[in-house]
Order: sequence, then C-alpha cells, then structure tokens
Amino acid sequence: MEHVEVAIIGSGPAGLTAAIYSARANLKPVVIEGMQAGGQLTTTTDVENFPGFPEGVMGPDLMQRFRAQAERFGARFIRGDVQRLDLESKPIRVVFEDGELTCDALILSTGATPRMPGLPNEKELVGHGLSTCATCDGFFYRDQEIAVVGGGDSALEEATFLTKFASTVHLLHRRDELRGSKIMQDRALSNEKIQVHWNTVVSEILADEQGSVRGVTLKDTQTGDQRELAIHGLFIAIGHVPNTSLVKGQVDLDENGYIALPKSGTATNVPGVFACGDVADHVYRQAITAAGTGCQAAIDAERWLESQAATAESSASNPK
Repeated sequence: MEHVEVAIIGSGPAGLTAAIYSARANLKPVVIEGMQAGGQLTTTTDVENFPGFPEGVMGPDLMQRFRAQAERFGARFIRGDVQRLDLESKPIRVVFEDGELTCDALILSTGATPRMPGLPNEKELVGHGLSTCATCDGFFYRDQEIAVVGGGDSALEEATFLTKFASTVHLLHRRDELRGSKIMQDRALSNEKIQVHWNTVVSEILADEQGSVRGVTLKDTQTGDQRELAIHGLFIAIGHVPNTSLVKGQVDLDENGYIALPKSGTATNVPGVFACGDVADHVYRQAITAAGTGCQAAIDAERWLESQAATAESSASNPK
C-alpha cells in the first residue's frame, strides 16, 4: 500500500490550491480528484470575478490552469471518488475506487452541491442562463428580466443582490409566505424591482434554439394552472448540501452539516485532518475564497507535520 505525506480529496479551487502549496513545500501531495474533476467551476462558462483575468476566463479553462500549476510542482492526481476513510487509523487510510493509500495529513476539499429542483433539462442549461450563484453571474443580466427560485434567506439575499443588474427580479416561491428572516423579507418585499409570485413552482425551463434559457413554465400549487414567464436568467437558491458523507460521524459538523472549523485555521477536531473550500463554508462559496482556504489548509498541514516530526525527534533523543 502506498504511503504519502499529504492526500487531498477534491479538485476544485480549494483542493488544487492546497495541492500547489503543499507541492511547493515538497510534501508530494496526491489529489483524489473525484469524478467531477475541477469541481463546480467546470460547469460554469464565463468567470469574470477571478483576479488576474480582466477579460474573464472559462470555468473549465481556469481549473485546467490550476491543475497544470499543481502538476508543475509535483502534485499527482488519481481520478475517481473516495469510497471510504478511516480517520482513526494512524496513518490515515483512504480507500478509493482502484486502490487505497495511507497518509500522514489529509485535506478535505469535497465542496458542496447546490440543491436543484429536478427538472429535465436543468443540467444542460447550467451556465446557459441557469445559475446557482448570483454573485458569480448576476453581472451578465444587466437590464434583463430574471427569476429566482426559493423563499429562504439565500433566495432573498440573491434576489436583492440581483436588483443591482436586472430590470425585474421575479421571486418564485412555492408557499404563501417566505421562510427568510424578517429583515431579509422586509428588504426584498420593499424593493420595487422584486416581484413575488406566491404558491408558484417551475414545472419546465424553456430554452431557445441556441440552448439558452428563454423562459419558464410556472405552475400554481393551489389551482394547478400553468403559464409561461419570459426571462433571460433563472437562479436556483434552495440551498446547498455539503459533501460530507465520507466524514460524517468521524469529524465534527456544524448545525448546517458543514465541517466545523475553529474561528481561525482549517484544522478539524481530528489531528492531521484539515478542511477547506465550500465543504466548510456556507457563507461565501466563491472560487477565490475557496482558493484562499486551500492555501491555509496546505500551510496548516505543513506546520502540523513539522510539529509531529519535531515531537518524534525529541522523544527519540530523550527516551524515558
């Protein structure tokens, strides 16, 4: 069985940044990149808010640059998903589809998955008028009509943010009252650009000949009546699910199911295990913030490994 100093699970901005930093520290990291190599950005077309790309960059191209940089410094990649982790064993045991390895330090960057309504063509339309991130994509809809699905704080926050760009924001909510906090409700309901559609769900996303969103079919949850709404963009804001099934019961999670971390740093409650990116962040969820925590996780792991080596050296030189 192969043994490595650092293993990284996940290959989005957080995992690949951790790989760059740990490889430059000569820790020879191995990245188990998952079946969706590159993470959520591989489903994004134009990325215009990542520093260093004034003309914007395609999401898949950006992640390929991350990967090439990590490889340049010596990071190795294993394609496929991790099936099982044993965080109690020392060294830590990682079982993936085609084998297993052990590692001294483990960096978790498994991300979070946006909840989707489950409509037939939603996967094909992501990045083509269908989005799960207003901060990422709102700029593309200046002076256009768009819609937001949801009724919680995330939906209200995204709808309010999108009024900076859109001519009208249609808030589509399946109930007759919002679930968000009072302050967020007041802010959204008092905004002249936000039009709330109560007791309403999307039954179909309509696409044009180019394969971009042109509208939605709305269904009244009380009467069953259906009607079309012409829009250029549809934002899904019904929450995210952190990808923590691998570590549930092994590391501490917060009340939202994300990996719990201290106020500063990326160390989990398990020695030698660190977390970065969206799997530990339900607030920002941006590529740049994920990359920043990936850097932190690599540095934290390096320092932890150094402290372990120093402790072992001290014990060897001062036997009881």
